[in-house]
Amino acid sequence: MRVPLKKPALLLLADGTLFEGKAFGRIGTVLGEVVFNTGMTGYQEVLTDPSYSGQLVCFTYPELGNTGVNLEDQEASIPHVKGVVSRRISEIPSNWRSTDSLQNWLEFHKVVGICDIDTRALVKHLREAGAMNGVISNNGSTADELFELLKKTPLMEGLNLAEKVTTKKSYKWDKTCPVEFDKRLKNLNTRPYKVVAIDFGIKRSILNRLVSHGCEVDVLPATADFQDVMKLEPEGVFLSNGPGDPAAVDKGISLAKELIKQKDLPVFGICLGHQILGIAMGGSTFKLPYGHRGLNHPCGKTGRVEITSQNHGFALDANSIPNDLVSITHLNLNDSTVAAIAFRDRPIFGVQYHPEASPGPHDADHHFARFVAHMAEHR
Repeated sequence: MRVPLKKPALLLLADGTLFEGKAFGRIGTVLGEVVFNTGMTGYQEVLTDPSYSGQLVCFTYPELGNTGVNLEDQEASIPHVKGVVSRRISEIPSNWRSTDSLQNWLEFHKVVGICDIDTRALVKHLREAGAMNGVISNNGSTADELFELLKKTPLMEGLNLAEKVTTKKSYKWDKTCPVEFDKRLKNLNTRPYKVVAIDFGIKRSILNRLVSHGCEVDVLPATADFQDVMKLEPEGVFLSNGPGDPAAVDKGISLAKELIKQKDLPVFGICLGHQILGIAMGGSTFKLPYGHRGLNHPCGKTGRVEITSQNHGFALDANSIPNDLVSITHLNLNDSTVAAIAFRDRPIFGVQYHPEASPGPHDADHHFARFVAHMAEHR
């Protein structure tokens, strides 16, 4: 059923804060954790990123939909956000790659949205009070009815969402993005490196970069165990990004503990995979007040800074990391949280950010080359 863009809609937060706006997308009511993304571009990548599963995403950029949607910019086959919050919605897309409007696309995929609210006020509130559960409704429900639903919504802490978004069966990936930068790099070893990627909510662009750097990728579900991985005889193992609380991904943590014991097996983790590596080696994670979600987070430690794309609500506790085993190689320079780690005596490392995203600069793409270099050394 098509949603008239002038239909009233509500956004209610768990602390009782209410925003009144207009509907877009699909008619309905959705509940989840309300977070914000500060990126000025890439709304379709955000909407289809499995790491946003269970969340209602507010965009700080004031207008969505002006470039429409296309098949090339999707990180998964369907949107994974629970709901969308925007200041304005463009009803007339204008871009040479556009194949449909954002409104039609969200409606087709049954994603509920609210617009015409003061997103600056919402973001300021979340920065002060922290990310919290909320509900978007455009079907005529009252605030009192919605608040009763909110009381029954579980918090993000303790949720294992990786097993909800992971692939149901294994598959191979051999594609690169059609964008020139993401095509196969020149002068690669003619024999591809055999990589097993564990899908905790993996993005297509990450798989594209692995292939571009000369990898032959087998993707396994988040429930895969050590035997599942090793029977494929990998030269390296990749632990992907994903949603939810990393401490709740028990099978992933168990797998990482076994992988760490293999002294000569390169392992690379991104985002949730990075956090799982940290927990497996004895560290712990904590929930950030409002998370890191945007395209311009500076990370570094020794005078070299990488401008990075980030999307996470949890972080490794620096004080929990055993310094005799692991070094902290990068910090988020906005708040000094852990941005990357590396094992001292093993070819194992993880980064909290998304090096494949390249939000303008390609500062962090070298981490894929680093992974390949580890595999070449141990081949």
